[in-house]
Amino acid sequence: TETENKTDVTEFVLLGLSQTLEVQHFLFFLFLLFYVLILPVNILIILAVRGDPQLDSPMYFFLANLAFLDICYCSITPPKMLADFFSQQKTISSRNCIAQLFFLHFLGGAEIFLLIVMAFDRYVAICKPLHYAILMRKMLCWVLVGTAWAGGFTHSVIQVALIVHLPFCGPNELDNFFCDVTQVIKLACTNTYILEFIIFVNSGLVILICFILLLISYGVLLIHLKTGTSRGKSKAASTCITHIIVVFVMFGPAIYIYCRPFCSWPLDKVVAVFHTVVFPLMNPMIYTLRNREILSAMKHLLVQYFLGRGK
Repeated sequence: TETENKTDVTEFVLLGLSQTLEVQHFLFFLFLLFYVLILPVNILIILAVRGDPQLDSPMYFFLANLAFLDICYCSITPPKMLADFFSQQKTISSRNCIAQLFFLHFLGGAEIFLLIVMAFDRYVAICKPLHYAILMRKMLCWVLVGTAWAGGFTHSVIQVALIVHLPFCGPNELDNFFCDVTQVIKLACTNTYILEFIIFVNSGLVILICFILLLISYGVLLIHLKTGTSRGKSKAASTCITHIIVVFVMFGPAIYIYCRPFCSWPLDKVVAVFHTVVFPLMNPMIYTLRNREILSAMKHLLVQYFLGRGK
């Protein structure tokens, strides 16, 4: 029957990054090397923040949470992508496709809200330095992080609720290495114009507004530091610039993907790789390389570890 035909598709075919076997093998070793080198650095950041009393401040607490979020985010698509490099038929079941989509938006949304939390933390530290210790207590930090996760969860539930009941009757090919709402919705056997607009508002518009607000807030903070006479303002300005770099790194690909009509563009796969694999693991490293305290804590942790093993 027609109804049965409309629920025919039980899996999607992923066309991947390349159809050439040699290129696939090269990309496998390239991404695996990146993963093996960068992932331990993110874990080391978390351990350093947890283990060093000098890093017991809200800024480093949020950084450790960012590193944890990025580790989780990079565990969604890369493992299957790496396995698919050696698979002739790259398929994903419709359930796994929806699950992948859910976790991508859950963790991605949580990360965006966490960046807003980090901007708020810098505002209090720079504009209300005398009240910082009272305002940014541990309990409030946990509440803010929890709110960021809850925000990401709410955003993702809306995305999945809009997609999960759509009828799919073919074709079932996704020209990418993972499932995302912008591609899956185009395969539905129904008019999705209104749904696409709602998803654009829930993803694209929210991302764009958050990006603009973050840039304005950091711009205001930098002007405040330039005109103010507070001590240590060069270090505070350096921290703000680091935050701005991460905001561009995080939001740039997301704006490219979600703030436009849901159709294929030539750079889609390249941007998707940076958005889901490369940039998330790089975010905490950008903070780390510009921060002497955390670099020192990481070195100390490594020295302790290797001395302990040497005994």
